Amino acid sequence: MHLLISKKITIYLLLFFFLVSINNISLINTSFPKIEKIEITGLNLDERKKIEGIIYDANFKNIFQLDKKYLTKKISSINIIEKFEIYKNYPSTLKIFIQKTKILAQTKRNGFDYLIGSNGKLIPNDYLISDLPFVFGDLNPNEFLNFKNEIDKSNFDFENIIKLYYFKSKRWDIETSKGYLIKLSKNNVEKDLNLFVRLSNEDKFKNKFVIDFRQKDQIILNDK
Repeated sequence: MHLLISKKITIYLLLFFFLVSINNISLINTSFPKIEKIEITGLNLDERKKIEGIIYDANFKNIFQLDKKYLTKKISSINIIEKFEIYKNYPSTLKIFIQKTKILAQTKRNGFDYLIGSNGKLIPNDYLISDLPFVFGDLNPNEFLNFKNEIDKSNFDFENIIKLYYFKSKRWDIETSKGYLIKLSKNNVEKDLNLFVRLSNEDKFKNKFVIDFRQKDQIILNDK
């Protein structure tokens, strides 16, 4: 008899909790306002539309049920973005503040044109940008960023570069807007560039357009 009563109590309790759960879900979906507006700042109109298309399947039923982790993953997959912040503006507005990555150079992969961002990502060159240094060679974008950091530590102005050549030996050549071809050593980029800046300002080196730092403790100068 006691066993039968205990089973009935257990069944009633399970039924009670089930009904409470259903009512809570219904309450969440009906009592709280839906997200009626998504404001995206930091992008142009075409970029905003592209992002809206990418995040369309995020859970926007209401502002309390928003799956922020999933939304963050979706936005992070967009290569043009450097960083972003998501805010809930109650009762029904979602605000997304976006900072675009800085475009540093252009390159080509498998026949397609790409831009290299300061976030270390390749961005399809749908922007038709052509006035940036062109990077030749098969490399990871982060290898380019590491190289640029070395350039920035030197007295050489990155803005003077029109082409960069990356070699499998992890060495670089630089072609400048004034026609210089700088063949850098593998491990002394900052030192090589500082020396180049000094030499290029001396009259006796004015007609030397190939400056080769590859040999240890010597510099080879050549005409064009």
